[in-house]
This record gives sequence, C-alpha cells and structure tokens, in this order.
Amino acid sequence: MAVFMEFLGHGACGVNTKASWLPYFHVFGISDAWAWPLMRVVGTMDIALGVAVLLAPRRALLLYMAIWGCFTALLRPLAGEGGWEFIERAYNYGVPFTLLLLYGFGPRLGGWFVPLKVVPSLSEERARTLLWGMRLIVALMLIGHGGFGAVMAKRNLLGFYGAAGLGVFNIPLETIRSGIGFFEIGLGVAVLVTIGRSLLAFIFAWKLATECLYLVAGAQLACWEVIERGGSYAAPLAALCLLQAVRAWGNSPVSSTRGASRHCAGSVGAECR
Repeated sequence: MAVFMEFLGHGACGVNTKASWLPYFHVFGISDAWAWPLMRVVGTMDIALGVAVLLAPRRALLLYMAIWGCFTALLRPLAGEGGWEFIERAYNYGVPFTLLLLYGFGPRLGGWFVPLKVVPSLSEERARTLLWGMRLIVALMLIGHGGFGAVMAKRNLLGFYGAAGLGVFNIPLETIRSGIGFFEIGLGVAVLVTIGRSLLAFIFAWKLATECLYLVAGAQLACWEVIERGGSYAAPLAALCLLQAVRAWGNSPVSSTRGASRHCAGSVGAECR
C-alpha cells in the first residue's frame, strides 16, 4: 500500500503538471516547452506502476521502482536543491527495496516476473535484517527532513508552521523551524541508537501530522503530496511490526514464535505494498 501511495501521489503531481518539477527536466537540458507534456507522461507511468504493484507485485517491478525512486530523489540535489532532499527521500527507494528483500531475490530469472501471491514467513535473522533496514529508512527520512529546517532553512516550512498556529507562542517562526529541525535530527539518531514501540508509534504520528500540514497550509496539490508520502508513514509501522516479531523470538517458544513471524510477514508485506 505504501509503494502504491508513493507512485499514485507522485504520478498525480506529474499529471497535474507540478511547476516545481521543471528544474528536474532542466538537469537534462529539456526545455519548459517539452517538460510540461513529459510531466504527464511520467505521471501516467508512475500511476500505472503503483496500480500494478498493488494488484500483482513482481520482483522486477519492485526493483525498478526502487531504482526509479532513487533516481528521482537524486534529481533534487542535481537540480541544486541540496543533498538533504536525497536523504529525506529515503522512503521513496528504501520501502520498495525492503519489500523486495522480504520476498527474496528468487533462484531463477523467471521468478522476477511472476506475481508474488504469498508473503514468505520470516526467520529471526531475516526479520532482524529487515528491521535494521526499516530503522535506517526512518532515520534517514527524519534526519533529512530535520535538515530542511535546521540547515537549509526552507521557506515553505514557515508557511506550514504558521498555518498550524505555532506563531501564537510569540517565538519567531524561524526559531521554531530550526528547533523542529534539530528535534527531527535527534529523533533520527535515536532510531539508530535504540528502538522501542513507543518511539516508533510517536514517529508514525509525527510524520502523519507534519505531512498533513500541506493540507492545513493549502499547498498546491496538497492531497496528492500527503498521499505521495505514504512510505514515510508505513516505514515506522513496518518497523514496529518487525520489532514485535523479533521480540517474540526472545519471549516465546519456537512454535508460537513461528506463528508470530508469519503474521508479521503478512502485515509488513501488506503495509509496504
């Protein structure tokens, strides 16, 4: 579901010819006259990919989506928007790649193109590996987003925080922007240092609330912006599910643990798709 949301939201922005995409086409020397219609082509392809992974995920499709997500994230620093943008977009490429790791790479080439109908059960070692992958994704997206306020001082954040009513505290919004930025960087570091259900639940709620500021501020294509960030909500939830399975191995007999691992595998697979 998260990968579907990412590509649906991103594709909708392209179909609606989002003006902020123009610099990404300029990276390749594409003029505005060509960029506007190409946006609709890219957007339509993204939506089709999102629907395809929701209805019948395939390994090749997930790998392509991870590479495409990484490529589009790289366009941001290449267009002069700064490296923090690439770091923050870790969920764009990290979530589809982690979903691919959940299913496994497959023994034969043909296995990359068949629909993945059954989510495999997890071993303890594999669950721990996936958990670390999700922790890294969550940490990077928080640190990257924190860099927007603490280092880059992005102006659009002032509009978001002002629309949220934070100006009533008689503290300059610039100070609030920096403070929230450093707080998010601290959250990202905390995810790498320690892990807990309360921390992951808070991060999920925090990301959902802060991304919904697009709606509060009345930003262009706000609804699609919120949908596009589905991976940033799903990553902490998937990490929470994996954490539950890993802890079950330590607290339960082998038989009950296997049941917990199968339940977690299904939950993580549904969440990421």
